[in-house]
Amino acid sequence: MKLVWFRHDLRLADNPALRHACGGDEPVAALFIISPTQWRQHNMAPIRQRFMLAQVDELGRELGALGIPLHLLRVETFAEVPAALADLCRELGVTQLYANQAIEIDELRRDHTVTAALAEQAVSCHWFNGCCVLPPGRVLTGSGEMFKVFTPFSRAWLKALDEEGFVIHCAPARRGEPLPWQPLAERAWVDEALGELTADPRWPVGEAEALRRLNIFLERAVVDYGEQRDFPAIAGTSVLSPYLAAGIISPRQCVAALQQRLGYRPQSKDQPGFVWLNELIWREFYRHLLLLIPTLSMNRPFKPETAALPWSWDPDAFAAWCEGRTGYPIVDAAMRCLNTTGWMHNRLRMIVASFLTKDLHIHWRLGEDYFMSRLIDGDLAANNGGWQWAAGTGADAAPYFRVFNPTTQGQRFDPRGEFIRTWVTELADIPAAYVHQPHDWLRLKRRQDYPAPMVDHAIARVRAIEMFRSLEK
Repeated sequence: MKLVWFRHDLRLADNPALRHACGGDEPVAALFIISPTQWRQHNMAPIRQRFMLAQVDELGRELGALGIPLHLLRVETFAEVPAALADLCRELGVTQLYANQAIEIDELRRDHTVTAALAEQAVSCHWFNGCCVLPPGRVLTGSGEMFKVFTPFSRAWLKALDEEGFVIHCAPARRGEPLPWQPLAERAWVDEALGELTADPRWPVGEAEALRRLNIFLERAVVDYGEQRDFPAIAGTSVLSPYLAAGIISPRQCVAALQQRLGYRPQSKDQPGFVWLNELIWREFYRHLLLLIPTLSMNRPFKPETAALPWSWDPDAFAAWCEGRTGYPIVDAAMRCLNTTGWMHNRLRMIVASFLTKDLHIHWRLGEDYFMSRLIDGDLAANNGGWQWAAGTGADAAPYFRVFNPTTQGQRFDPRGEFIRTWVTELADIPAAYVHQPHDWLRLKRRQDYPAPMVDHAIARVRAIEMFRSLEK
């Protein structure tokens, strides 16, 4: 028997591990492992757990319709996985394990141990690239090293894709009589481990839903994406990140759909669709980096010299940032949106990350961990890459003195304050002329229901630049 181990690739279509396992006449079974303790150690957001498990339910039903049983194991930590998986393989008579490659260091170590443990009972392991368009390690410099800057990586990635191309594979054909599926909500041990499993109505699961969202975006917004993507009050982005993070849709499917919609694959920023394609390449860049530079999974900066920066760990200032009480409306609106919905617009992620690291001078690791504990689309590679970019410690060609001004960012990207008034209810009635700097208006109204700015941005900016300059001495 062949066993397909699903992880962050919860789909039937364009799933290399599943496709290869279904080749031939040998029976196929599937597996998903629930690891509550390990998920908590990795700061996996509860909303992300619920979303993922709702998709596991969907996957179990769809696999059952194909005659493929989906087995569930509860294994608290990765250290216990090899023995539990070996026991299951022995019980089912498994001779071959199929899975898509992980890129995070803990997961890689787990998979190496699994390979060794299963080899002892003559079970062979087959690993595939299911998370990137091009396999990590394929896009290298002429000297065989990983690119340290995004733009040359993007050019090399596009060239490699032109040379190699890619193929999208459909879901496998039915392999037997349909099998019943018991929903996770009816399994007491799952509820005991993870609590209430009700899915968030904002985020319906399913491959059909992911494709529906992709097609709507391509029809309505991709051409104007470059002009509208930075405005949080506008529905100008794809909002596909949760589906990509859980593997409900693959990046190859996204690129293929873009090409089909446009009739070509955009190659430069003056072509419609290129800006969105470039965002997919950013995702690839961070995933390639994470696999090829394992220390990024270990709380270490991309630029080693920045480990000496004198970051603050002020718990009160950090709590104010987390709760949206900084006194800067765009920052507070973004954080309250995150805390309520489990998602944040990408422009806002940059703004709040810059504020935490360059205005409050708080270590980027705290912000990275907080995002992972709240985001429905939490993804180590993208999250770490984004935070280190904002903090000035990551793979970025821009100088360290780039510091976002939270007030002017709000004025530029939420000019009428629509997004701010949605999430900062204290400012719901404020005139648009004051929404980004509300404190004079609030004083005139003798109101104290919104906090004063916790720092002076101009002073904080100078201090941030001095922090980095001190490394040069």
